[in-house]
Amino acid sequence: MSGFENAGDVLAVVLLLLGAVLCLTAGLGLLRFPDVLTRMHAGTKPQVLGVLLIMVGSAVRLQGWSATWMLLLVAVFQMLTAPVSAHMISRVAYRRRHVRRDRLLVDELHTGGEVRDSVYRGDEPADAPPEQPAQALAESRREDSQDS
Repeated sequence: MSGFENAGDVLAVVLLLLGAVLCLTAGLGLLRFPDVLTRMHAGTKPQVLGVLLIMVGSAVRLQGWSATWMLLLVAVFQMLTAPVSAHMISRVAYRRRHVRRDRLLVDELHTGGEVRDSVYRGDEPADAPPEQPAQALAESRREDSQDS
């Protein structure tokens, strides 16, 4: 008895390997990318497709209705939860100023006109003190006096 008895086994192995490679690239993207938004993109897009390919490959190999329904349920939950959780994490990161706003092409969450934050420069939490508090305070006061 050889390892591959029919075309279904070959298809299952190909799907499982492709899914595993996509999940691996998602993990590498989480480690290698510089900021929260690119990490969230790397963590959701290839990971969801990788899990779906693994589920389809497992369903092809197992060939049972009970296993297929269970794998379908896992795939549906994966497709529902991964994008929503990535969206929520990225919004929290934006609000906590963990996003480098100078690297955004379009900033749809920015409220107001051309108001920029003179105290916080970019990739630091909102509750973190400025790196140079005296200089940041002086710039902030200078901008406030120019506005009025």
